[in-house]
Amino acid sequence: MAAPRSLALWNYCSLHQVFESVAKKYDVMNDMMSLGIHPLWKDLLLWNIHPLPGTQLLDVAGGTGDIAFRFLNYVQSQHQRKQKSQLRAQQSLSWEEIAKEYHNEEDSLGGSHVMVCDINKEMLKVGKQKALAQGYRAGLAWVLGDAEELPFDDDKFDIYTIAFGLRNVTHIDQALQEAHRVLKPGGRFLCLEFSQVNNPLISRHYDLYSFQVIPVLERSLLETGSPINTL
Repeated sequence: MAAPRSLALWNYCSLHQVFESVAKKYDVMNDMMSLGIHPLWKDLLLWNIHPLPGTQLLDVAGGTGDIAFRFLNYVQSQHQRKQKSQLRAQQSLSWEEIAKEYHNEEDSLGGSHVMVCDINKEMLKVGKQKALAQGYRAGLAWVLGDAEELPFDDDKFDIYTIAFGLRNVTHIDQALQEAHRVLKPGGRFLCLEFSQVNNPLISRHYDLYSFQVIPVLERSLLETGSPINTL
């Protein structure tokens, strides 16, 4: 049964305020709450994607750019490897021509592009600042948008990713319908999210950490009187 409109609106406003307040500390919170493991999970996500040249990626709830930057690094590395192979086969090229090949930033991505979509402008602001500081310019765009009502045409993207964001969506079924709508036929949907642990021994420790340790870390980092359970 759908949530009452007033409750859904309250959840939206409350969640929006939460992420506005934690945007600058969000990456630090992820590091602490995952014991520094979340970068490995995101690396594995990219290896599972294994994007080909020309891939059009939509990363939803990706405001701080973690998935986007990994994607750009991956496709650039793959394209440069291909370039080296081609240059070896073209020994007649001048040094100027070789330098031009390597310094064309747009071409270095092989036509790949990532669109970062987030509902919170403060999260996007942090992502843009990180991109500028780390030298990411080409093949990257930032859009303010809602996972439940994406501002994109049908059949636009090859891959849709959402990392630790689906649990914060009010109507998950609607977000999934939108993901299906914007993906090209044969496109791929990849979701990185926490789940239930079936092993009783591990589950006991997992629950202890989730419900006892993480709230304390949240209070410590946010300097608030209560933990933010949605994150």
